[in-house]
Amino acid sequence: MIRNEDGLLTGYVYVDIAGRDPESYVTEANRLLRDRVKLPAGYSIAWSGQYEAMQRVKERLKLVVPVTLFLICLLLYINTGSAAKTMIVLLAVPFSAVGAVWFLFFAGYNMSVAVWVGLIALLGIDAETGVFMLLYLDLAYEEAKREGRMRSLGDLREAIVHGAAKRLRPKFMTFATTCIGLFPIMWATGAGSDVMKRIAAPMVGGIFTSFVLELLVYPAIYEVWRWGSFPKSVRAERGFEALALQPEAVPAGPQWMRSQ
Repeated sequence: MIRNEDGLLTGYVYVDIAGRDPESYVTEANRLLRDRVKLPAGYSIAWSGQYEAMQRVKERLKLVVPVTLFLICLLLYINTGSAAKTMIVLLAVPFSAVGAVWFLFFAGYNMSVAVWVGLIALLGIDAETGVFMLLYLDLAYEEAKREGRMRSLGDLREAIVHGAAKRLRPKFMTFATTCIGLFPIMWATGAGSDVMKRIAAPMVGGIFTSFVLELLVYPAIYEVWRWGSFPKSVRAERGFEALALQPEAVPAGPQWMRSQ
């Protein structure tokens, strides 16, 4: 069959690169071709297929990903009205990225267009769950403050634990519904299942670590931030009380050391 492209006769060499991502294969193959193959005048080599599609998508993602992050940050700021709260919510992104990367590794999936689509979708889930956690912590904090129970670090910690505990059920429901919706995709075998698996994989892995880390790490970060907003006199007094030793707790030693 006579084929042509851009007005030139063209010959195709089909390569099966199962088990590798196209970009790393093409990078290595280009280096070998450049070192070992001398092309006559008027000849050229070009890579097509999935690699060519990935290059087009990569250029598009350079615009899509920053715009997506900007819109998420903008919507979070409009919703919370605070730059600090927006940054706290965005901390969910690395929490879920840990699970997404590990799940992709154990599943044996390489980076592809479908995986990037799944990661972008995961950003939306992260923002949603992070906003809910922050909402419950804020409600518990404001309630304790309104009732006059916000006088020390212990009161702050008690309110945060109360808010995080109330968030456990809706957080688990979000986690469960996401898993129910995505798990069947991971066992699918029909047409298009390979693409759908790679879209769902980052969300499946990310929602696991996000579920655990948001319940454990979020409250601690929130405590540090809220405690920093307390008056310096309250923080200094609390720090002095924390360092104070009871007389019976002083270890035995020479008399001059005890007097010191």
